[in-house]
Amino acid sequence: MNIKKAILIFVGTVCVALGVLGMFLPLLPTTVFLLMAAYCYSRSSERFHNWLLNNRLCGTYIKSYKSGKGISVRQKATTITVLLASIGLSIWLLGGGFWPTLFLSAVAIGVTVHILWLKTSRPETESIEIVSADEPAI
Repeated sequence: MNIKKAILIFVGTVCVALGVLGMFLPLLPTTVFLLMAAYCYSRSSERFHNWLLNNRLCGTYIKSYKSGKGISVRQKATTITVLLASIGLSIWLLGGGFWPTLFLSAVAIGVTVHILWLKTSRPETESIEIVSADEPAI
């Protein structure tokens, strides 16, 4: 393995770790780090890239985001709920000072607006084929 691939795998792994932390910490972005990890892995290790894209926690999210399908209503609702709960907890733990509350509220509003502006993916509906009585079913 050459040094470039080793560095890309290391950076990709750090990005995955930061992305996972971002799922729980309101000020740390998740999507950016996961997309950076996907890029690093795609340039260095097919095995790691496939693992990331097929991961049950973030694989579908990355694939949908990269393909432009957007995220589901459930993902939006979950993300906004976790965001607001963690921001509220942060404000409470900080004692509710004016500046921290203002800053965290601005972050909450900004991230919520961004999430709502993302394209909403719709579940693909199965097409129903109508077969007439005169034609044999295939």
